[in-house]
Amino acid sequence: MPLAAVPETAPQPVGRAVPRVLSIAGSDPSGGAGIQADLKSIAAHGGYGMAAITALTAQNTRGVQDVHVPPAGFLARQLDAVSDDISIDAVKIGMLGDETVIRTVRRWLEKVRPAVVVLDPVMVATSGDRLLQESAEAALRELLPLAHLITPNVPELAMLVGEDPAADWETALDQGRRLAAATGATVLVKGGHLAGPGCPDALVNTGGLLGQEVVEVHGDRVATRNSHGTGCSLSSAMATVQACLGNWEASLRTVKPWLAGALESSGVLEVGQGNGPVHHFHHVRPALPEGGFAALLWSEAQQDLEDIYALDFIDGLASGGLAEKDFAYYLAQDALYLNGYSRVLARASAMAPSEAEQLFWAASAQQCLEVESELHRSWLSTRPAPGGLGPVTKAYVDHLTAASASGSYAVLAAAVLPCFWLYAEVGEKLHARFLASGEPDGHAYADWLRTYADEGFAAATRRAIAIVDAAGRNASDHERSAMVRAFKQSCRLEVEFFDAPRLHS
Repeated sequence: MPLAAVPETAPQPVGRAVPRVLSIAGSDPSGGAGIQADLKSIAAHGGYGMAAITALTAQNTRGVQDVHVPPAGFLARQLDAVSDDISIDAVKIGMLGDETVIRTVRRWLEKVRPAVVVLDPVMVATSGDRLLQESAEAALRELLPLAHLITPNVPELAMLVGEDPAADWETALDQGRRLAAATGATVLVKGGHLAGPGCPDALVNTGGLLGQEVVEVHGDRVATRNSHGTGCSLSSAMATVQACLGNWEASLRTVKPWLAGALESSGVLEVGQGNGPVHHFHHVRPALPEGGFAALLWSEAQQDLEDIYALDFIDGLASGGLAEKDFAYYLAQDALYLNGYSRVLARASAMAPSEAEQLFWAASAQQCLEVESELHRSWLSTRPAPGGLGPVTKAYVDHLTAASASGSYAVLAAAVLPCFWLYAEVGEKLHARFLASGEPDGHAYADWLRTYADEGFAAATRRAIAIVDAAGRNASDHERSAMVRAFKQSCRLEVEFFDAPRLHS
């Protein structure tokens, strides 16, 4: 959740409007964890991110292959270079690697004393790979009292208190209390590694720094395998928001729903074959090109249009030289398609948010059954045509049916749009070629070309484009991505539909 969405009851910012946040952590070349995740989280919450690299890893969504720890002296120079020049509002500490690195960071903290220090004791990766040498655990425990907030996951919390990982929430809270008492810091106990439908988090402090000893914030578990870098993302977001709000509970209540959304939207990224990353910017709607969402969709359709115009079927249709058997197959399949398409349009009418849109989709469904189907029947009544639903026709109808079952009116509207837009575009171009040829007598497909260049169909197409454009402008980032995917799939199926007669023959 962006800072602007913090409820009015939350404490007012006590820091800078744009907090300057330093991440001291390892690097993840796949971009999902470590400083890469930290910088994304900081930016997502309105901060200015900086990074001092403690370790270089060779890793991806499937695991860590290697770790290289540069000399601690170079880390010290990184830290000094930043703090000598820039006032730091908050620090997030992640992977430290070995004892020398930990002691370097400790000396720097004791010298600089940042106002907000969040320490994520990165000891074990999501993949199960160990990221902290056992010899460094004692040095890490000595570093903990310099942190204001410690954010271990369940296995790391158990390691820090010298016990087995908690099997339930109450045991995790008890371990959190003891770690807070031992360090004097606030501990964020996280329920992500526990079983069950819920995913609670809790701030624990036994020294009276919170409104109560344990502040629980409940939440639902997000069903996704894309949890790579979740701990990094949470801790850096907490550091950033705390630098603004100055209240750990308000910070957690701001960050937790944002992280839930990042997990829910993670599938959009399609990154990696293992535990994928979260979507840090799920709440940010991408800038649309001039002309809005419709212009974005039109740009996505250009390759498919080029592919359509390159088809022998289209060239033969324009010239009138298309084999009659190929056009008969095309029309027979189109007649079958229109039966399913009309039902999908009726579904769009039922889902539409306004009476005007309901009437538009209902009229479109009636039009394709009464006018277009009659054109097909008239032509086919005097000519033999193969029967049966072709594989491309079935794939197209199945795709539209799936869009209608998605529960999203916007996705369904985007899925049916190519059947308006591409047909209108292709029909107009072919009709122009037909007219330029002097409307030759005996052109076998003149009626079809006139139908799809009809102004009534063009007007309906403009209306469909406007509906989808408005839906896309108002959609969430996740839904907008789904709209683009549905539109692109329909465009590709349009190409295959025009090419189906060749494949059939």
